This record gives sequence, structure tokens and C-alpha cells, in this order.
Amino acid sequence: MHSEQQTVDVGLTHTFPCSYLDDRQEQLLVIKEPLMQAQLFERLLSMGFRRSGSMIYKPRCPHCQACQPIRVPVAHFTPSKRQKRTLAKNHDIEIAVSNQFRDEHYALYERYISARHFDGPMYPPTLEQYQGFVGCDWMQPALLELHLEGKLIGVAVTDLLQNSLSAVYSFFEPDLSHRSLGSFMILQQCKLAVSMNKSFLYLGYQIDDNRKMSYKRLYRPYQILTQAGWQNQDALP
Repeated sequence: MHSEQQTVDVGLTHTFPCSYLDDRQEQLLVIKEPLMQAQLFERLLSMGFRRSGSMIYKPRCPHCQACQPIRVPVAHFTPSKRQKRTLAKNHDIEIAVSNQFRDEHYALYERYISARHFDGPMYPPTLEQYQGFVGCDWMQPALLELHLEGKLIGVAVTDLLQNSLSAVYSFFEPDLSHRSLGSFMILQQCKLAVSMNKSFLYLGYQIDDNRKMSYKRLYRPYQILTQAGWQNQDALP
């Protein structure tokens, strides 16, 4: 694989049970590049790759194409009526951007995984798992923090790149699910991207057949990466 500046090696994992769809097998392309740089990573993002910790990967499943890379062209994003209600409902939340991991971040992550994803591969949460998942050896992610009455209630781990933001993972206080904090954090990431003059917010993979991964089409207009390149999807009524 080539960028304008360098060549990187790509490996292919063995197949293993899919984390998102039952009864399917998953296989990943993995970038083997010990000297990764943010500029090259952004190029790989535009080709459908993601990062988990310091590992850069892309699904390459033999009999499935359910994972669709999706991004929001933030200059054209318009909140829906529902999303405007989410913003209004959370007007009392204070937003801060940090670049330092703290103990309270992990404590919130632990509560979130234990309450919301106890049936998934990330349970039970551990500090080592958390650090290996959201941290990165070659780039410092930003932490978009939500505070309510002085208490940390949400964190969106976000990569800040030259032309885009990439949403890595978000977690929030499970007792506040009525506030739609997951949606609120995506809306705040869109706002942050606009304020920084970025073109896109990458949301990872849209998986229509997985209930927990099918929400990303709600942020319109969006673009889906196809064999013909990134294709615009117009807002629906």
C-alpha cells in the first residue's frame, strides 16, 4: 500500500467469530507500520481503516461486507428535530477538551461497560484493556469531557487530525441514559470539527444489522465508502 511519502506493509488475520453479527466470521487487514504518523493515518482513514489503540485495521471478511465506513461532512451537517431536542435537553452540560487521561475517566468507563455492554467482548473491563483500547503510542487523542454540576458524566475519545476528526469511542454515566449522551457527544464532535475548520467527522463503521451500531445514519448528510469511493447520502425528510 502506498501513500505519497511511504509504503506500508499490510497483514491479514485469521478468521474469528464476529464481534457484531452472530454466526459470522470476521477477518481484518492490519497495517504493520512501526513508525506511523498522523498524516498517514488520516490517509488510511479515508481508505476505510480505523484504529484500536495503536493498531490500524480494516474489516476484510470473506463472506460479508456489512461494515460500511461512514463519515459526516460537518460543514453540511444539519441537526434533525430529535437532535435539536437532545441539544436543548443537555443545555446545562459543560464541555471541556483535555489531552490527559485521568483515573476518573477509567472509573466512568468501567461503570459504562459493566452496565451497558456486559454481554459483549469488552466485559469485564480492566484498566489494561482500557489503556490499550483508547490510548495510542504514536498519537495523543483528545478527550471531549461532559460535566454536570461539576461531575464528569461523559467522555468522547477523539483523534484530531489535519483535515478531520475521528470518533474513537464514547462512554457516559449509565444512570443518565435518558439524556441521550451518546448522541449529544457526536453532536459536540461535529461542532468541534466545524470550529476547527475540519472537513469530516469519521464515525467508524455503520452496521445496519446490528442494533447498537446502526445509529450513525442519523447524522445527515453523511458519506459511505464504496468501491467507487465516498458517496454522498442526502438528508431524508
